[in-house]
Amino acid sequence: MAQPARRVVAPPEDPPLDPSAAQHAYRHYRAKRRARVERRRERARARLRFLVAAVILTAFAIALLVVLWHAVQRVFGL
Repeated sequence: MAQPARRVVAPPEDPPLDPSAAQHAYRHYRAKRRARVERRRERARARLRFLVAAVILTAFAIALLVVLWHAVQRVFGL
């Protein structure tokens, strides 16, 4: 008995492109870039806050040392 001929299935063409996929990918990329820039800015701000706090604390410590040194000189007559 004869067998039915095999059907040749054509390879699928390019999959259908979702019209909003490109826009979604673009928005996703922009959001990642915006987050990266924001993290960089936040690190810069944190570094600046740390330096300002360190300078203020150092100035306060030096001022305290000067005041205490004068008090010690006055008390002990150095």
